[in-house]
Amino acid sequence: MSKHRTAMDGPAHPPTPADNAIGDVARVRAILIASARAGEPISYSHLLAELGHRFTRPKMRAVCKTLDAVDSAGAEAEEPGLAVLVVRESDGLPGQGWWVGGIAMRHGYDGPWTGAEALAFVRGLQEEVFAWWSADRRPKASDS
Repeated sequence: MSKHRTAMDGPAHPPTPADNAIGDVARVRAILIASARAGEPISYSHLLAELGHRFTRPKMRAVCKTLDAVDSAGAEAEEPGLAVLVVRESDGLPGQGWWVGGIAMRHGYDGPWTGAEALAFVRGLQEEVFAWWSADRRPKASDS
């Protein structure tokens, strides 16, 4: 698996100028699908940069609410959750909100939220997402 993208890589898509970009479920979903198709997780700071913002904790918390909405809509369509792709730059793991939201437990994981065991679990879920959104499985026209 390749290294996750960070804010230092610059946005892959032009940022939207609207102040409400953080809450734009379709925009966030499109960014995450692009990351899935690239086979790469994306850091919180890079996701915020894609949306035209610098990383701050309040903005990160706001984008986490949008990630919940993205995953809820995806679950209705029987798609794997995309929020697992959004990780901390420091350790490549999702933040606390992802863990306390019960996603790991729904997948049968009740281990630590940090360290090698957590990373192996998260990477397994990420690989499922990468496989689901691989270009040969999902036509590009259907992901919006």
